[in-house]
Amino acid sequence: MDIKHVEFDTIEQQQAVFGMRDHHVRIIEKALSVSVTFRDSAVDVKGELDRNTELAADILESMKGLYNRGEELNNDTVYRLIEEATEGDLDETCRAMGDVVILTWKGVPIRCKTVGQKKYITALRENSVTICIGPAGTGKTYLAVAQAAQELKNGEIERIIMSRPAIEAGEERLGFLPGDLAQKVDPYLRPLYDALNDIFGAEKAEKYRERGTIEIAPLAYMRGRTLNHARIIIDESQNASLPTLKMALTRLGEGSKMVLTGDVTQIDLPRSADSGLEKCASILSSVEGIGIMRLSNRDVVRNKIVKDIVKAFEKAEGDKKPAGPSKNTRQRR
Repeated sequence: MDIKHVEFDTIEQQQAVFGMRDHHVRIIEKALSVSVTFRDSAVDVKGELDRNTELAADILESMKGLYNRGEELNNDTVYRLIEEATEGDLDETCRAMGDVVILTWKGVPIRCKTVGQKKYITALRENSVTICIGPAGTGKTYLAVAQAAQELKNGEIERIIMSRPAIEAGEERLGFLPGDLAQKVDPYLRPLYDALNDIFGAEKAEKYRERGTIEIAPLAYMRGRTLNHARIIIDESQNASLPTLKMALTRLGEGSKMVLTGDVTQIDLPRSADSGLEKCASILSSVEGIGIMRLSNRDVVRNKIVKDIVKAFEKAEGDKKPAGPSKNTRQRR
């Protein structure tokens, strides 16, 4: 049986790493089939498999480093570190988690939480246009808003323009919602408001909107405009056709950057074939100054159950795919 020792600097550090009622350690023990026992200011990690013992010790060391940097340690963080350690990406993930995009109005740092998110932020910083495709919970929209807010703070841009298609998801129909057109489409833009309020605070975000520093509008309102010195965020782009995305992309003016975000597994158009996001990414993949980012379920940073839901749906959808054609079928083709 292999044994690894992990030393702690303070009681507070040890308590944070272990979690409430040692729940973090229990997660590690169960996932890697190891035991973690107290020994003065240190712990012993024991396991039948040398690799699992080493992984568990590495995870505890990484949690110490995250705590020292001021990172919040919670159950989801532990699950993420276990997955990344198993995949051999623990060190790179911890480095990615050190990248602060911006401080919120409360002084809370918004950080990348996965290697994929770190690469996404890098793409946003380095490219004129970024297309990010990935499942729910990967931070596609939130990180785009955070990066836009930092660019506004730094004076790199003069305004933030946020848009998304006003497509019904089946629960409501625009024509039956109360109010004028602006009031009808407002619920579809609510996720954008939520991100802005979280980063700027509701009062400051509202002032920015009143001044026009931040503009939120349905995608159809983009036609015929030239958008200069702005960060343009087109959210839910999987619900736009290819001609609509072409229209949006050609609005890009001097000193502006654009990001298209979307989840191609959640298309609300009458026919999924009408979605232009994947086609757009394919057409523009070789164009200089355009970054194509694909996040996966490994980048989901919501409650762990969200990652499990995404995995389950991916498996179910994969099982539904028809088997490849038989030899006879190929010959007939």
